[in-house]
Amino acid sequence: MSTAMNFGNKSFTPRPPDKGAFPLDHLGECKKFKEVFMECLKDNRYDSSMCRMQSKNYLECRMERQLMAKEPLQKLGFKDLLNQSGEDPKH
Repeated sequence: MSTAMNFGNKSFTPRPPDKGAFPLDHLGECKKFKEVFMECLKDNRYDSSMCRMQSKNYLECRMERQLMAKEPLQKLGFKDLLNQSGEDPKH
């Protein structure tokens, strides 16, 4: 009796990660927002909690220009900023 081990029969189809990978901004469409965010980080000793509004603006720019998948800002951790700015948190 022989048992055949057919490990080669299963195929693996790679897929991109759900979050974390996105196209580079080759045309610099969101460069201004990135620079403001990076300057804020430098000014605040890289404490990102101090630069949440700048981070939100940068991510909005990327989503508007299809440089990342559109996500509700609440899912990205900005629900409190939406409520403070008077924006509809359901939008």
